[in-house]
Amino acid sequence: MSNTEVPPNYTPLPSRHGGRILADQLALLGVKKVFCVPGESFLGLLDGLHDQRDTIEVITCRHEAGASNMADAYAKLTGKPGICAVTRGPGATNASNGIHTAFQDSTPLILLIGQVSRDARDREAFQEINYSKMFGDMAKWVAQIDDVRRIPEYISRAWHVAQAGRPGPVVLALPEDVLSDLAEIHDLRAQPVTKSSPTAEAIMELGALIEKAERPLLVVGGPSWSAKCAHKAMDFASRTGLPVATSFRCQDYVDNRHENYVGVIGIGPIPELRHRIMEDVDLLIGVGPRFGEMTTQGYSLFDIPNPQMRFVHVHPGADELNTVYAADLAITSAPETFWQAAHALEDGNGVTKWAQWRAQQRSDYEAFSVPVDGPGRLNMSEVVGHLSASLPDDAIFANGAGNNTGWVHRFHQYRGYRTQLAPTSGSMGYGVPAAIAASIAEPDRAVVCISGDGCFLMTAQELATAKKYATKVIFIVVNNSMYGTIRMHQERHFPGRVIATELTNPDFVAYANAFGIAAEKVETTEAFPAALQRARDSNSNYLIELIVDPEALTPTQTLSAARAQGEAQQS
Repeated sequence: MSNTEVPPNYTPLPSRHGGRILADQLALLGVKKVFCVPGESFLGLLDGLHDQRDTIEVITCRHEAGASNMADAYAKLTGKPGICAVTRGPGATNASNGIHTAFQDSTPLILLIGQVSRDARDREAFQEINYSKMFGDMAKWVAQIDDVRRIPEYISRAWHVAQAGRPGPVVLALPEDVLSDLAEIHDLRAQPVTKSSPTAEAIMELGALIEKAERPLLVVGGPSWSAKCAHKAMDFASRTGLPVATSFRCQDYVDNRHENYVGVIGIGPIPELRHRIMEDVDLLIGVGPRFGEMTTQGYSLFDIPNPQMRFVHVHPGADELNTVYAADLAITSAPETFWQAAHALEDGNGVTKWAQWRAQQRSDYEAFSVPVDGPGRLNMSEVVGHLSASLPDDAIFANGAGNNTGWVHRFHQYRGYRTQLAPTSGSMGYGVPAAIAASIAEPDRAVVCISGDGCFLMTAQELATAKKYATKVIFIVVNNSMYGTIRMHQERHFPGRVIATELTNPDFVAYANAFGIAAEKVETTEAFPAALQRARDSNSNYLIELIVDPEALTPTQTLSAARAQGEAQQS
């Protein structure tokens, strides 16, 4: 056969432009949603997505920070990488907010950025940025696809890198001319992501440590969990008798009504729990958390580098182990495979041995969850308590940052995995786009977004997205006319010297109405239940503005008390 002869049964590959090739790879990987703000730099990809419109829905957002945070929340709910597409330069810088959140939350995410053509590279062309430098410290992998024939290779690698080990965001730059280039190439093959597993020896050593412990504590959180995985964790806790706490903003990993659940470690924890960790716990088993600054209260709960108790650390990313805290037993393992292996451990006598230790912590948690009195006509602890009592067990709560989140974390009981969407990075503006993504992903579930007035207006333009895609989010805006968290620290450190923290707000009811969303203002605790019922009955997006006394700074401290604390420290 000569070099020019066509082999028998030969079927030529179709010629496709780069944007179509990329869209086809996303479809083969099972991608269902792409969150984007369109730009001329990735028109080829948009055209490819048009051909895949029956398979992949493109969610058009109003700001790239909203798009990237929606992709983050969507990934948290689905367990698969969220996909976000933005244009170069300003689009990429706006989207960086969600990339930083995904990195600190260990969320698998792929950011696709349109880029200048290859012949204009390194000339500071229109909106050109070197994304390897820009995202180098906030993404797991940053690359640029400079050859249309390598698109399947890059997408496959991005998909696996985003999920393997400690998950996180991946950034791919897409030159305009690569997206328009034609090629005849094979598609990728979707393959499962590899998971690390514990050794039999490590499980045996863990069993020996548990058997010897007098005052143990299990702490769960971190990446790569699932509802099935969470169930296995609590089954293990029930069998062994271990009390269970959750890391910062991972409260939904445990049904908070479970008798073994004893609270969250993070900002404003139960005082008795904090004391026990610092003084009494003799074995701490962490499955998933990194034990970062928020979970450890500024790295104050555990001695560095050697914790004051026996310390077992399980994490899917080997690089996370023994970085800050030296573990007596470090196990590189995904949570799911760890719990499968841990099932082999015998039940032991911990159910009875630690009964009093566990029961006292549970009692402290229940007492800490009772609503408290506070200044003003509207009591946030009562409001959150009503939300917790009246909404379905699978209702999703989304929030961003600010003192308003303290009431949610303390007085709401999470009952199932992925009913909490909140950034461990403390990023303002996360709640609104996260709630919208949640309603898109889970249209039959109740979704509540709780935002402070400052947090809400960071991404409030996404109400247009909520309206466009007919989501069913109850947006609750906690309005105290200030950046509450910053004001709190301001009063504690510079009492009475108020600057930059007071806010002038719009009429939030009129604002929501402008998007065609029903809304109302609530000024008293007693008026909230009826307002919530109207929101639920609407079966649509609905906004409730809560007027809160600025004195109601946190569940435990008023604004005046924060100022007095600062004055006392200066005297």
